[in-house]
This record gives sequence, C-alpha cells and structure tokens, in this order.
Amino acid sequence: MDAELYTQLDTASATAARPVSSLAETVYATLRNALLDGEFGPRESLTELRLAARFGVSRTPVRQALVRLNADGLVERGDGGLFATVPNLTQLKDLYELRVTLELRGVARAIEDSSVRHDPSLLTSELERWYAMRESPPPPDPRFVVMDERFHAELSRASGNPALTEALVAVSERIRRVRMYDFLTRDRVETTITEHIEIMELVRDGRLDEGYRALHAHVGDSMAVVMERAQRAMTQMALHADRL
Repeated sequence: MDAELYTQLDTASATAARPVSSLAETVYATLRNALLDGEFGPRESLTELRLAARFGVSRTPVRQALVRLNADGLVERGDGGLFATVPNLTQLKDLYELRVTLELRGVARAIEDSSVRHDPSLLTSELERWYAMRESPPPPDPRFVVMDERFHAELSRASGNPALTEALVAVSERIRRVRMYDFLTRDRVETTITEHIEIMELVRDGRLDEGYRALHAHVGDSMAVVMERAQRAMTQMALHADRL
C-alpha cells in the first residue's frame, strides 16, 4: 500500500509549539486521507471536539481543516453537524461519466495526434508493479482502490497532459468512498490486475486502438454497466460501514 496515503498523524509532535496554520495543514491532510480511506461512516458526525481529541490539538486547527474539506466537497453539512460526503446515485452517474471521459481521453489524444507519445519509463515502472502483483496478488481489501487509482493516474500521466491527469485524480478521489467497496472479492482483484497489465502493454507497444478498446471495456462499456457497479458498491459500503 502506498504509505504516504495512509500516514497517521503523530499527535505528540502535532502538539508541539507549532503555528496554528501549520497544525491546521497537518490536521487537514490527515483528516482528508482518513475521509478518502473511508474511516468515517456516512452517518458519523465530525464534531470539532471529538476530532480535536483524536488529533491532540485545539479546536481551532480542526475548524480550519473542516472548512477546507467542506470546500473540497469531502464533507457536507447535514442534520446535527458535518458528515463525510457520500455521492448519491445521480451524482455518482455524473462523476463516473466524467471519469470514463478523462480515462479514455489520455489514449485518444495519442491516437488523434501522432506526435503524442506515451512516456515509456512511466509505463514500464507501473507495469513492474502490476507484474509483481500478478505473481503475488494482494488479498481483497477496499483499500486496493488506491493502487487502482494509481494505475489509471500513471497511464494518464504517461500521455503527457498534466491537467488531464490532475482532473482524473480529483474525480477519482471524489468517488473513492464508493469505489473502494468494489474490491471485496479475490476474483475482482485478480481480474483488475490482469486487465491493467493488458491495457498498459497494448499502449506500451503502440497498439493504441486496441488499448483504447480494452480501457473502455475496463472502465465500463456503457453507463448501464457503470451504474450497476456503482449501485453494487454502494450496497457493500452500507453493509461494511461499521467494519473498517
């Protein structure tokens, strides 16, 4: 697992004599990761007092962090306070559609413009990670979604448009809380590994039309398939909300 995405806050150092702005940045980054990692249930109130105790800080940096997270769309105000944002099906449909568009665009731009070349070093480096996983597949775990996101981000980054990759990463984070529950079976994890390797090998070898079709099939041939997967993931999220 990518350690930087799950680094826990060192509360001892956090309570040292540091500026409030620095504490707020630390609390923001750690709380943001916790939200993306699904550590808070959809009905769990994010109170300043409880979070301040959790992080060993005063309520001021927590309040500042929550304001930023609200602006990011990761927390929302409901009855009784602030809660982790969980997109409804209509919002998910829009976000999934955007994700599919961004995913495919990275390969399409290379098909349309012969001067666009995917960076072979990025492709090779990421492929090595997935070859290793093919040899020793990780167990089913909702947090496998982080590795899945990295694959898609690296494939996009290799196409050479940083703005496209930035947009893809942003939308992927917004649907992570739901998508993470799509990786609860060994078959799903192993199929994902196989498909990732196939897609990246096709792109690496310059077989872009085939790579585009394989990527399209991987992220969803139709919106009906995408929404079926999203609905299934939301059901699993509700069933597992208190277990992670």
